[in-house]
Amino acid sequence: MLLSREKTEFYLTDLETPIGKIINLTIAALVLISSGIFVAQTYNIPYNIRLELDFVDTAILVIFAVEYIIRLWSAENKLKYIFSFYAILDLMAILPFFLGAVDISFIRLLRWFRILRLIRFIDQKFLFASVSSEDSLIFVRILFTLFAIIFIYSGLIYQVEHPVNPLYTTFLDAFYFSVVTMTTVGFGDIAPISEVGRLLTVLMILTGVGLIPWQVGDLIKRLVKNVNQVETICSGCGLAFHDLDAAFCKRCGTKLRIKCGE
Repeated sequence: MLLSREKTEFYLTDLETPIGKIINLTIAALVLISSGIFVAQTYNIPYNIRLELDFVDTAILVIFAVEYIIRLWSAENKLKYIFSFYAILDLMAILPFFLGAVDISFIRLLRWFRILRLIRFIDQKFLFASVSSEDSLIFVRILFTLFAIIFIYSGLIYQVEHPVNPLYTTFLDAFYFSVVTMTTVGFGDIAPISEVGRLLTVLMILTGVGLIPWQVGDLIKRLVKNVNQVETICSGCGLAFHDLDAAFCKRCGTKLRIKCGE
């Protein structure tokens, strides 16, 4: 029996019911598998294995394309969905498949951005069920942001440097360069020689400088704020943290069962 558009949209965004978890866990696993295929293809592997990896990657792209169409079909406001952040990430993941016949280097580079699709699940604490506090979630986001920056830029730098630079033989070489650059160690044993590669390096540094301190700042603000608060669950709205001398919930006004600070 075919699901209605409302139920389809619900299961594609729901992370609580068994069906929603299966759907979204499958999507997350396919994102990781496809990203692993990109890395494996940078190595000198047998031709038959390479063909098998290409087949698996194509199958995953077809699944992503079908998923995008279903999400678009089930969306109540289709125009709003098309220009939403997650929809743009979904489209970037399948664009190389639709334009595969066109030899455009920029289109091929987009495949490295597929890892960003995991943001949807991190925001919902889906991949990290053990994360119970907002502080821990912010820390997980910082780690994922750092990993995503290094992974994506490593792939992009490898893509543009490998044809012209003998030092970039595999993805690991580009990954090594990105790590030592982002950590400001800068050994200098590997460096891009193309203008595009150098531009990507600058963009990688600026992206890290722009995103990481901003998220670390949010974490520090919450830690400082929580020092002056105590954990007491409000029976009215569920707010967990309140001021030390609070007798009533500042969100809903419900009297706290245990007076904070006692």
